[in-house]
Amino acid sequence: MEYVAQTYQDHTRAIWKLGTPLILSNLAMFAIHITDTIMLGWYDVTALAASTIASTMFFIVFIVGAGFAQAVTPMVAAAAEEGDERQVRRVTRMGLWLSLFYGAAVTLPFFWAEDILIAIGQDPDVAALAHLYLQIVIWQMIPALIVMTMKSFLAALEHAAIILWATIGAAVVNVFVNYALIFGNWGAPELGIEGAAIASLTVNLVTVAILIGYTLWKLPQFELFRNFWRSDRDILASVYRLGWPIGLTSLAEGGLFSASAVMMGWIGALELAAHGIAIQLASMAFMVHIGFSQAATVRAGRALGRRDEMSLRKGGATAMTMSALYAVVTSALFLVFPDVLVGLFVDPTDPDRDALVRIGASFVIVAALFQLVDGLQVMALGLLRGVQDTAVPMVMATISYWIIGMPVSYILAFTLGLGGVGLWLGLVVGLAFAGALLSWRFWARSVRIAAA
Repeated sequence: MEYVAQTYQDHTRAIWKLGTPLILSNLAMFAIHITDTIMLGWYDVTALAASTIASTMFFIVFIVGAGFAQAVTPMVAAAAEEGDERQVRRVTRMGLWLSLFYGAAVTLPFFWAEDILIAIGQDPDVAALAHLYLQIVIWQMIPALIVMTMKSFLAALEHAAIILWATIGAAVVNVFVNYALIFGNWGAPELGIEGAAIASLTVNLVTVAILIGYTLWKLPQFELFRNFWRSDRDILASVYRLGWPIGLTSLAEGGLFSASAVMMGWIGALELAAHGIAIQLASMAFMVHIGFSQAATVRAGRALGRRDEMSLRKGGATAMTMSALYAVVTSALFLVFPDVLVGLFVDPTDPDRDALVRIGASFVIVAALFQLVDGLQVMALGLLRGVQDTAVPMVMATISYWIIGMPVSYILAFTLGLGGVGLWLGLVVGLAFAGALLSWRFWARSVRIAAA
């Protein structure tokens, strides 16, 4: 039997071993996003704007379906801890089924992407380019969801290293295909935004091939694709029940930040640009919290499979402490070097540089608080998902984000006249409420898994 962590030191080592490749793979995914932004920015500003709005449209739809993939992690972790290889196969297979069903269902509306974008007030030229981008990118919806499901399966079995190497490989492929097809290098046609879309689709197809190939090679005992088309209604229903609240929670959080960008645009163009820089910095730091949260989900799922409440408590406390310590470090950096960090994103010759750095630095200082509360809420969510508690946390998170956070942002920013800083403070308040409620849910109720 695999050694079970007993002490806090054991839990620290286990979370660090599993979390490190997950953190690095998240940073590699972030690098793919940054690469796309830089290369399209070099090519054409309108193409960059079009890809930004198109990617946002795609992502909002994607994260809802990704909830089914994320539901695979705690269910597979619990089944693996029980030694039930058949259950591992059934859960993963039904997760893949739901990914296929969802991906096929949401594809159709994207064929009218240009009409939809114009209807919501986008510039016709931007909408036309975004439509071209989406006509290619939409075909990666199913492969991207399959990638998420396979990553969940492999992470639950603590085969996280392959996730890292597959993501790094995808990042390298993305750079080369972008360079060739956006600009027409190495004899390839110059396709601009369509080249970026082809690169994105290629990255997902390559990643699918790597993860499935690894599974067939290294984990043949699970026979993951045996009788793939055989339905399993009970497991399908279980994955669905666990997954849809995860997807809607992600949608609520993603929608919060999209709405904050819209509200910042009401304040001014410089404020919106500074907000974008601060969000990039906060998002980069947040990749580490997500990695710890993913590791916490796996560790909690395994404790659930053993009915080991003490291990769950110690593991949960360890994961939260590790995330909090990291948050203290990043918060200190944000407080001490806000001007320097914002300045990295601004052209030295830009006439608005001084104003942009000053505004952005004020947002980054608030983002120091943001790190602490955002880390707390995502860690609590990860632990709750590990013990398969997702419906009530969805309600708690949505109330915190939209009933508390968004109105407070509006009141501080506009009613009290604090502007962009007030808007960021409102986000901190909303995330703090989410962190408090979700932590209370875990420690007061969901941690109690011991057998009667």
